[in-house]
Amino acid sequence: MRSFLTGVLCATALLTSAGAQTLTIGVRGGPDSIDPHFTATGTHAESLKHVFDTLVWSGDGLEIEPRLAESWRAVNNTTWEFKLRKGVKFHDGSDFTATDVKFSIERIPVVSGPNPTTIYVRRVKEVKIIDPLTVQVITDGASPTLPNDFIRLFIVSAKAAAGLTKDNANEAFNSGKAAVGTGPYKFVSWQPKGDLVLDRFDGYWGPKEPWARHVRKEIANDAARVAQLKAGQLDLITRVPATDVATLKRDSKLNVQTIDTVYVFNVELDMRDKLQNASNKDGSTLAKNPLLDLRVRQAIDLAIDRKSLVEFAMEGLGKSAGQMVTPSIFGFNKSLPEPKFDPAAAKKLMADAGYPNGFKIQFSFTKDRLPGDTQVGTSIAQMLAAIGIDATPNAQPAAVFFPARTRGDFSMSMSGWGTLTGEAHYTLSSLAHSNDKKMGAFNVLNYNNPEMDRLLQAAAIEMDVAKRRKFLEDANALVDKDKQRLPIVAVGSAWAMQKSKVTIKPRVDEDTLAMNIKPAR
Repeated sequence: MRSFLTGVLCATALLTSAGAQTLTIGVRGGPDSIDPHFTATGTHAESLKHVFDTLVWSGDGLEIEPRLAESWRAVNNTTWEFKLRKGVKFHDGSDFTATDVKFSIERIPVVSGPNPTTIYVRRVKEVKIIDPLTVQVITDGASPTLPNDFIRLFIVSAKAAAGLTKDNANEAFNSGKAAVGTGPYKFVSWQPKGDLVLDRFDGYWGPKEPWARHVRKEIANDAARVAQLKAGQLDLITRVPATDVATLKRDSKLNVQTIDTVYVFNVELDMRDKLQNASNKDGSTLAKNPLLDLRVRQAIDLAIDRKSLVEFAMEGLGKSAGQMVTPSIFGFNKSLPEPKFDPAAAKKLMADAGYPNGFKIQFSFTKDRLPGDTQVGTSIAQMLAAIGIDATPNAQPAAVFFPARTRGDFSMSMSGWGTLTGEAHYTLSSLAHSNDKKMGAFNVLNYNNPEMDRLLQAAAIEMDVAKRRKFLEDANALVDKDKQRLPIVAVGSAWAMQKSKVTIKPRVDEDTLAMNIKPAR
């Protein structure tokens, strides 16, 4: 009997140990492919950081840290040299070398999909291999922030991904054939909108992870994610709905952590000649695009009560925003005033612009990307009704919203953007510069101000830190003046977890990484 009981206890201990080595989390959104170069969406990159390393790493506070590149230096104004880490292995056992870096940079423009990752290599003119562990990147001009851009330069295996095109790359990566990285976890399997299963890579060059297996379950429904956590089916969940934070904090089995992130909800207004999905109140065609009138844009800005959005729509999990970047970001303009809420002034501006009765327009926004996106979008539509603008809410899944936005299908929309590199040029050059293929890749609604372009082009090549900061501060002031994009609220985020199982170190970019999650002591 004693022998039998000993055997049972040993078996139980082994099962408990095995279970403790598996980390299962519920995420609101997962990858759109296993090809890291397919899209720039945050949840896509977050997932694939486990499998594919980057040359440069963004620390928990967005500080720049060495990763696959041990060091880097500006050889001259147009050349950056990166010294690569020795002894790094891919998951198939092959060596990581400069060839893989060159290959990864050069394939991005070829395979990038609906939310293009080309913004991370747009300044690259040429890549030179100096030796197996040294690479020089030649830029199209002075590029002081190139290392910042490379936080999203995922390195794939040149051997495993050789010959793939935009048409067949996703299939090769999703099957696992090309999903060969140098990250702390190896790809096992993935079901779109389902489970991403990863196993620890014991040949990883960095610290050994405590989790033998990491399972990321994509559960877009907030209530379902919370229910599975409370039932003990998940170790941790991301993006806890603000409505559930207080309740989960009272649960003795759970722990909740919150943080202010670098994501800002922005309302984007169409600057093209004709609006889509818009009309006069009686359904007749608008004679011209009312959003081209600055007074209308100013009226929309004044009609939005940001403090109420934070208090009610976001239930306190956020902050009012008047700039596209948050205060900790390089280039934030401290001199700009807080946005005002003045519906009376807004109504007068609408009347002065020739729209005393307003107009109708479709207002599109994501419903599953960032905490509170649906509630904030719906509330804004209600606020605009007070000044005569009938904004029909059109909440869409992020997977539908972003391709449609890239096509220019929306005349008025709202989505979140995070300044992931820690400096404002990343955001402003992507959204506010005119779209000239190198900059303005996400400016799809024809905003074009030569002064904005001048400021951002100057900031792009200015090596003097103080001068570059001034260019970016002035660009932020110009965004506020033109009001083509209206920053609304900065997003807060919350994580909930089994208190006895895990702890997490939250990141301001909201990335939820197994590498930041440790077993509870």
